[in-house]
Amino acid sequence: MKDLPLSKVYQLLEPGPVVMLTTARKGRANVMAMSWHMMVEFEPPLVACVVGSAYSFEMLRATKECVIAIPARKLASKVVEVGNSSGRDIDKFESFGLTPLPAKNVGAPLIKECFANLECRVSDTREVNRYSMFILEVVKAWIDPDQKRPKTIHHHGYGNFVVDGEAIRLKSGMR
Repeated sequence: MKDLPLSKVYQLLEPGPVVMLTTARKGRANVMAMSWHMMVEFEPPLVACVVGSAYSFEMLRATKECVIAIPARKLASKVVEVGNSSGRDIDKFESFGLTPLPAKNVGAPLIKECFANLECRVSDTREVNRYSMFILEVVKAWIDPDQKRPKTIHHHGYGNFVVDGEAIRLKSGMR
């Protein structure tokens, strides 16, 4: 074993696939890339996420609703472009060729090109001031049946990503 700089620990523990979080306020939609999120409850599905983008943070805090859109590998370059720009300056949907679709229960849009979209409402804000962490309740979930076996991307820092690999199945006591 050898020392690892503490600034690199996050590269080992990224909790899940890179997603895109959409928000909408005063007639304007925005989208940001996000990799700091995790499930915290099965039912109702609760997701903890850190929203560091100032613009998306302001919109989510004000509206208390969003969509978590899950992109497949084929959208990786668009995800990076979304993450490297501010919605305060540009319309990211138009600039990066993403198609907003109306959600059923929230004002934020779904993203047509993503294989899954989760409509969410903020259910807990106790850690927002300290960590910019929101607890979201998924109130509606959508899946694109035409996208078969999508591979997700996982951020490893500094422009490095890993794509989902081989799936294995092991015996489980969970039902």
